[in-house]
Amino acid sequence: MEKKPAYKVPNFIAYTATRFAGFLMATFVFRRKIVRNELRGFKGPCVVIANHECALDFVNLIGVTARRMTFVFSKSFFGTLPLRRVVNSLYTIPKQQFQPDIGAIRRMKDTVKSGGILAIYPAGMMSENGLSTPIPPATYGFLRWLGVDVFVARTTGAYFTLPKWGKGFRPGRTFMDVYRLLPAEDLQRMTDDEIRAKVDGAMLFNEYKEQEEKAVVHKHGDEVEGLQNVLYQCPDCEKEFSISVKDAHTLVCDACGYEARMDKYGFLNTRGKRNFRYVSEWSGAIYRRLKDRMDKRMETALTSATDIMTINEKTHRFEKVGEGVLTLTEDAFTLEGKIGEEPLCLTVPIAMVPAFPFSPGKHIELQDGNDIYRCRLADGKLAMKFETMLRIFFEKRQNTDITYFNEEAPILLS
Repeated sequence: MEKKPAYKVPNFIAYTATRFAGFLMATFVFRRKIVRNELRGFKGPCVVIANHECALDFVNLIGVTARRMTFVFSKSFFGTLPLRRVVNSLYTIPKQQFQPDIGAIRRMKDTVKSGGILAIYPAGMMSENGLSTPIPPATYGFLRWLGVDVFVARTTGAYFTLPKWGKGFRPGRTFMDVYRLLPAEDLQRMTDDEIRAKVDGAMLFNEYKEQEEKAVVHKHGDEVEGLQNVLYQCPDCEKEFSISVKDAHTLVCDACGYEARMDKYGFLNTRGKRNFRYVSEWSGAIYRRLKDRMDKRMETALTSATDIMTINEKTHRFEKVGEGVLTLTEDAFTLEGKIGEEPLCLTVPIAMVPAFPFSPGKHIELQDGNDIYRCRLADGKLAMKFETMLRIFFEKRQNTDITYFNEEAPILLS
């Protein structure tokens, strides 16, 4: 006898309340404009793949159809959500990022097998510089395995509204384009490479190039506090961790005086020997310089003292439980230290890991089975360098340029 699917339809009251809250956020904070919506009125099972620009992308997506969608969230995000009774009633699927999670995968399959709509963010990581983060290679075969129509929900503008490196909301205008990318029957005839070409072509984004087209002014969009944690290296003197905030709108290198002032559109006006208009261009220069040093074996590992934090199941917050040392090499992350009086020696292989959750200037998270260890670094500025080095290791293993710095991302329809 075939096993009965474990799918549960999200609770009507909880979902309706969440959708209404999402509508208010999408309307008055993100000021979302739906360019096209082919999901409206669609009756069958499907999977919606969405690009990930900010922490609250789901509020723009939840209202595009009257049907109740099942969202996949990271376990880290899910574990720290408030209003647990409401959250549990939505029957979202928490999943560890960038590692196999058989239970979560089974629930995803059950969702579409039962005729539901599954909503996922394949990249798993929101952008810190306006460019797409890597999509795990297993995604393309996974979509074929689901065996249902694939819709795309592509957002632009959310990065500028709630930047990963910034504080608070910056209302302006957000656009969303929802359309069917791949019918189920086409998927079954396609190779992984063919699926990848279609998915990447639809999902990859370059927010700064799209902003050139849109020219949207975001409230507080010219403020730079926090950006120094992403643009941590001076492009002129190449000194690391020398970038600081001169005033609300200006970054400066404390070593050589290089300056970058942000305008109301989020573009940079720099004064130096090397000049950039986009945050992504400066970030890309940092990436390429570190990659060159790693290729020459001038840098092969990175280490930092760290506080060790885990989620308190009662408060649903990360709390400090110990201290240790975090190290990244080309094979693995290692975390050695103590949790209470118990020694900890954790090794997390990175063979197929394009990125780990992190917050610029603060922390990086390691995931081991069902456990999540947030490493609050003694020097938070190292978080971005850890993440950059991890992505470079991934690129070298894949023997290709990862999508992270693809400057030819397509422009959203207007």
